[in-house]
Amino acid sequence: MARIAGIDLPKKKRGVIGLTYIYGIGRSTAKQVLDKNGIDENIKVQDWNDDQIGLIRESINEFKVEGQLRSEVQLNIKRLMDIGCNRGIRHRAGLPLRGQRTKNNSRTRKGKRKTVANKKKATK
Repeated sequence: MARIAGIDLPKKKRGVIGLTYIYGIGRSTAKQVLDKNGIDENIKVQDWNDDQIGLIRESINEFKVEGQLRSEVQLNIKRLMDIGCNRGIRHRAGLPLRGQRTKNNSRTRKGKRKTVANKKKATK
């Protein structure tokens, strides 16, 4: 089992796909890492030997991944909220940040709609 950057990579996946399970590594970075180390991207993760895993691990250490990257992203969001810019205000309110309309869509950011019924006024 290949364990890189604290993540157990899936054994049955191709190498280039398996590396994308690490937060901060996408397809292009995974391909770049494998090409740099001379490893075929079509070889499955379970077929990597210990030397190849070591080379990949060293290459990935050059990038900011997993916990370090997550904390940096969270600090960036906190900074936006602290300075009170528009993006920070939208983060705080849980609304879309990049100019999307919110009248009809944006259920992902706003959450599931809860209908509140009007109460009948008591007559005297």
